[in-house]
Amino acid sequence: MRTRVCLAGLLGLLLVRGAAQETKPTPEVRKIVAPTGSLRVGLYLGNPGSYLKDPVTGQATGVGYELGTELARWLGVPFEAVVYPNNGAVLEGMRAGKVDVLFTNATAARAKEVDFTQPYLEVEAGYLVPAGSRVATIADVDKTGIRVGVMEGSTSSATLPGLLKNASVVRVPTVDAVLQMLSSQQLDAFATNKSILFEMSDSLRGSSVLDGRYGVEQLSLGLPKGRDAALPYVRAFISTAVSSGLVKTAVQRSGLRGGNIPTQTK
Repeated sequence: MRTRVCLAGLLGLLLVRGAAQETKPTPEVRKIVAPTGSLRVGLYLGNPGSYLKDPVTGQATGVGYELGTELARWLGVPFEAVVYPNNGAVLEGMRAGKVDVLFTNATAARAKEVDFTQPYLEVEAGYLVPAGSRVATIADVDKTGIRVGVMEGSTSSATLPGLLKNASVVRVPTVDAVLQMLSSQQLDAFATNKSILFEMSDSLRGSSVLDGRYGVEQLSLGLPKGRDAALPYVRAFISTAVSSGLVKTAVQRSGLRGGNIPTQTK
């Protein structure tokens, strides 16, 4: 299986890099996307859709990490991973001028300050519950006394308070803090996209990802507002990354679960 993934990844890279040779950026586009001369890609820890790092080997993976690395090659500039503890911090980094490109859920709220490409990955949003939780099904979530954790600055932190009428929403700063609160019964459930939930479930014995969903996240490449002249170029990059199989290989290599690659990429 690993050999097939590697071969598919190599083929995808060859196709993407062949397309890169045919679509070299103008100096203007390069300057717009990477104004400092390096491509500073905003990523956050603990999410296979963004950035994972093997604690033993130090090897980095993640769909956002791999797409950012390849986009830097397209542009002909050095790649710089700017890693934060959560997605909200990535957005803060962008506002502070420390991030040029981010790979995140394209929401209407974020579109006020970020210009997005078409989505390259769709991921269901759902719930992780610890062993012995009072929540057994998705219908059990919105009840009085149920404490649902969300990551600070995440899509869920914005949407869940409007969806849940009875349960309490608790904002938590990091994945490690969420795991601790779930294991100590300080939270009854945690809400985010299922790619993160399955990854967390592997670290929390007896936990489970509930069947069903409360939404779908559409992951897209984003540029800070004011750089829209470069949007056609990064849209072409995303289209090629999907059609060549590069996104699929990055998903497999990162171990991301719960995602679907859209067929419409234009």
